[in-house]
Amino acid sequence: MTDTTRPKRYRMVSKYYKETYGEKVYKLPVALPLTCPNRDGSAGVGGCTFCGEIGAGYENRPAWMTVRMQLEENIAHIGPKYKAKKFIPYYQNFSNTYLSLDDFKSYMEQGCIDEAVGIAIATRPDCIADEYLDILADIRDRFQKDIYIELGLQTVNYDTLEKINRGHDLAQFIDAVLRIKKYGFNVTTHMIVNLPWDTMKDTIEGARILSALGVDQVKLHALYIVKNTLMAKWYQEGQFTLISAEEYADRVVNFVRHLHPDIVLQRLVGRAPEDNTLFTNWSMGWWRVQDLIDDKLDELDAHQGDLCDYLNGKAVRKFID
Repeated sequence: MTDTTRPKRYRMVSKYYKETYGEKVYKLPVALPLTCPNRDGSAGVGGCTFCGEIGAGYENRPAWMTVRMQLEENIAHIGPKYKAKKFIPYYQNFSNTYLSLDDFKSYMEQGCIDEAVGIAIATRPDCIADEYLDILADIRDRFQKDIYIELGLQTVNYDTLEKINRGHDLAQFIDAVLRIKKYGFNVTTHMIVNLPWDTMKDTIEGARILSALGVDQVKLHALYIVKNTLMAKWYQEGQFTLISAEEYADRVVNFVRHLHPDIVLQRLVGRAPEDNTLFTNWSMGWWRVQDLIDDKLDELDAHQGDLCDYLNGKAVRKFID
């Protein structure tokens, strides 16, 4: 396992939670009975080429359970195990703003339990509208809960967005972030650093765009090849190859170095059950990939934001500083 006492060269979410809430905070996954617009024909069919039938939530309770039932079960398990007292219900699976306004309001209110310091809503850039944000602003004020919105972007490369069938473009992501920021909500962006059609330049440009937009948090993933997906078919047919774990670590290091130092990193590599995938983290524990990243940062004596020198008029700084 990775050394949890090892000093980190980037801003970790665990530290952010302690600074904000005074103690550890744990996210509780919540599954709702919904889908995505690029699955049902509104913005495409079939969903993202990498996404399986269950979506992103491998640790979710069944979606037929009420929100309260899911939270109670998770707290009963996580609370005693980690001596946890504060939580963030995390509406994780599929697009959690892709439903009627009334249903959205009801589901969000159900997550505002006493033990929650906030609620987190995962969704797509094309599923953000002011009317939904108005509901969240009302919930924030009435229940005194912080609002975290997590947007799946995955890449800033236009061609790759089409290749993976995201069904939205970069402009829609920028629009979503700007709208969310007007309400003062916390914005997290999900990025996959090793998509086969992306280069190091795409990785670095992703960090630069997120920094320029002032997103609050970032969650990095390595691509999983989930069984019975279009991505799995391409992989088995040899239509693409994946970069090595060492190359992934290089990309993450460059992403982190170009990322604004104020942005919180939720994770640098994810986890998925190997029995449902053809490829997961190079068949090595996620902590070993994490160690590769930390080792490279140490070797370079580099840290988050040390290459973030491109904002606020780089060309004219010589006349000012």
